[in-house]
Amino acid sequence: MTQTSSAEAAAWTVLDAASRRASLDPSGAELMRLGENALFRLPGGIVARVSRPGQLAAAKREVAVARWLEANHVPAVQTRPDIDQPIEVDGRAVTWWQELPPHRPGTALTVATALRHLHDLPPPTAFDIGRLDPFVRLSERIDRASTLTEADRTWMRTHLAELKTRYEELPKGLPETVVHGDAWTGNVVTTDDGEAVLLDLERCSIGPPEWDLTSTAVKAFTLAGITANDYNTFVGTYEHDVTPWPGFEALRDIREFRMTCMAAQVAGENPQWHDEVLLRLACLRGEHGPRPWTWTAVP
Repeated sequence: MTQTSSAEAAAWTVLDAASRRASLDPSGAELMRLGENALFRLPGGIVARVSRPGQLAAAKREVAVARWLEANHVPAVQTRPDIDQPIEVDGRAVTWWQELPPHRPGTALTVATALRHLHDLPPPTAFDIGRLDPFVRLSERIDRASTLTEADRTWMRTHLAELKTRYEELPKGLPETVVHGDAWTGNVVTTDDGEAVLLDLERCSIGPPEWDLTSTAVKAFTLAGITANDYNTFVGTYEHDVTPWPGFEALRDIREFRMTCMAAQVAGENPQWHDEVLLRLACLRGEHGPRPWTWTAVP
């Protein structure tokens, strides 16, 4: 059994135990995605999300955020109200969600629309939404990067320390707001009736809105994943361009490093992604020419 199939088997075991504790029948469930979290579709329009170990607090906050957004009429993925959650099994958190209606992938326009709604909300008062941590789990991901040499991991740890210093020294920007924390086109979808819906709420917190805006700028200018016209649409819809801000390069570099650390963690579980990690590291070190770079999406 490969490491990847072992991870899948473990997720199925957790799903089975959590489903029975929630008085749900897991028979007929199907795996939708196995990445940072495992997503399963159960009969009856239920989606179960199985976290990695140690994410119970984040799961509790995500459930609270989803219910707060629903109460404030911000389109976002909704929890199942009839289940007491999250449920913890073997240190992993399982949360339960309403399956989305028919939808299509997000665009720069839908991300800008969703972020405008989110950033305009006053922070919640009924629970502590926490502060943004752009470096959450990065040290752990570096440690899990078992396909890399110790020299590469040492460079990553040094680079991480430098990025933390740069973040602490960010210049003044827009007033802090509730931020999504991982706002890119993969975390916003458009329903068939044209509604932009936010997904993956586990990093919602208080922080600089520029953090959310930087993700789309990275998509445009680091990865050439959207066109300049798409980016201009994003800026026009949100009504702010983050790229001229003096702190933009720091946030861009942090976002790029997060993407690299995620790939390194995935490669540690599935070595077929090792070359992609080496490519990303070479780019960050200035060994692969100027942006945009061609990175392959890692599941």
